[in-house]
Amino acid sequence: MSPGEGSLLPYLTSNKDDAKRKPLIIVDSREANCASKIVNGLLERGAEVQVRALEKGDYILSDVCAVERKTIQDFVHTLTRRNLFDQIFQLKEAYPKALIVLEGYMHAVYRFSKIRPEAVWGALFTLAKNGISLINTYSYKETVDFLYIAARQEQLTEKRAPMVHHVKKHDTIKDAQIFLVASLPNIGREKAIALLKSYKTPINAFLNVDEWSKKVYGLGPKISSKAKEVLTTPFEE
Repeated sequence: MSPGEGSLLPYLTSNKDDAKRKPLIIVDSREANCASKIVNGLLERGAEVQVRALEKGDYILSDVCAVERKTIQDFVHTLTRRNLFDQIFQLKEAYPKALIVLEGYMHAVYRFSKIRPEAVWGALFTLAKNGISLINTYSYKETVDFLYIAARQEQLTEKRAPMVHHVKKHDTIKDAQIFLVASLPNIGREKAIALLKSYKTPINAFLNVDEWSKKVYGLGPKISSKAKEVLTTPFEE
């Protein structure tokens, strides 16, 4: 093995020309509005920032690398009320190097009464086994440092330019079925697949919503009750 091959050396050294080049980071417009400190920090570090409305992801670092940033509070909220895995898996379909930056102290997760430690570790394991890395930063300043250095490595060392990709549409009936069922409150991709395996079709699953807790592991009465409310409440403009 030659010096530097298969090591961190290419990422730790730079030439004078690279030192003068500015990495370009594409930032989602909603993220830019709520995280102006990060945008300003990136500009102060010397990065070029382009703000655009992105379908998925908060920061685009290259044609294969995108970052979703979440505070500890965001992460807990996503685990309890929204669909974390579908959000990240769709990002990974568009960007093979999909990363999550989790901003804040991990131990703060346990201050939230509605979240159990096993739910947190289970979520982290699910992300890891699907090839999604999680980077823990303790402040917005560390987030700025990470994004800047990561963008430089992707663009200056790997020679990859940032590029916005469209999120893959649901091209197959299977994908559409999973998306449809997973869109119900507190269901998500994994529970949707379990429901479809048990009931074969979405409509059959919907018609038997009262039986979910008896037939599908992990779907308690509260989840099925909320799903039933969504399915049976008349629409009002």
